[in-house]
Amino acid sequence: MNKALVFNIQKFSVHDGPGIRTTVFFKGCPLNCMWCHNPESQNFNKEMMISKDKCTLCGRCISRCSSGVIKISDGKLVNDFEKCTLCGNCTDFCVNNAREMVGEDLTSDQILKEIEKDRVFYDQSKGGVTFSGGEAMCQIDELEKLARSCKERGISVAVDTCGYVPFESFEKILDYVDVFLYDIKLMDAELHKKYVGTDNVLILENLVKLSDRGANINLRIPVICGINDDDKSMESIIKFIENTNISNVNLLPYHDIAKNKYYKLGKEYKEDLMHKPSEERMSELKKMFEKYGYKVKIGG
Repeated sequence: MNKALVFNIQKFSVHDGPGIRTTVFFKGCPLNCMWCHNPESQNFNKEMMISKDKCTLCGRCISRCSSGVIKISDGKLVNDFEKCTLCGNCTDFCVNNAREMVGEDLTSDQILKEIEKDRVFYDQSKGGVTFSGGEAMCQIDELEKLARSCKERGISVAVDTCGYVPFESFEKILDYVDVFLYDIKLMDAELHKKYVGTDNVLILENLVKLSDRGANINLRIPVICGINDDDKSMESIIKFIENTNISNVNLLPYHDIAKNKYYKLGKEYKEDLMHKPSEERMSELKKMFEKYGYKVKIGG
């Protein structure tokens, strides 16, 4: 039986589309955005997150590790992640909850069961389910099953996407998706590659094709001070989307609340290169888009 690799199912979401929603976060993403607020979503495999500040060096994880990849050296806990089999034994016996396995294989039926639990809230708020990530369309077969099943049950479907997937993936789910939450970060291809890890050709091509097919698109733009909050960057986005059917824009101000996740994953967080835009600047950008007739919301 096929399963989807999911790292979170978040209830009562109000920033991932209209109304009250259940957001299903798929693991794995083809991009590597410097400011990613879900760094645990990037890897296509399960991962271990460790809160070093919670660890008391009790050694229980060492005794339970079947691969012998955990040890204490010079008063510090050392983990050889390259040899770790991610069996999960160490997390089960960590009395301080310092170790967390990220990623769980779930069947479509298991995910649908969680989605169905909050149907009353969807009906009352005109909400539904949002499939996010990572990039949900990287697991397109499971996503297609879920989107189709939700549509058959009368549950509104949103897909949050970075757009960096074959357009054939969009075609598989077009009939089941009520709104695409489509991310655009930068128009400059070289800057996009520098900060996101890939160029933006496929992303932009897919956005145009999606618009041409009449899809309902909410454009989402993360705003990072010092990277893309300048007038030139935003005006280039406006110019690009002027011939699309996009009317709704969400400006998402950068925040650093996820930086602790990077430390738990043993990743570098380049906080010196990224800054929060001021409320004044966000207001200016909002007015810039509104001048061209777009409906703009700051935040999700």
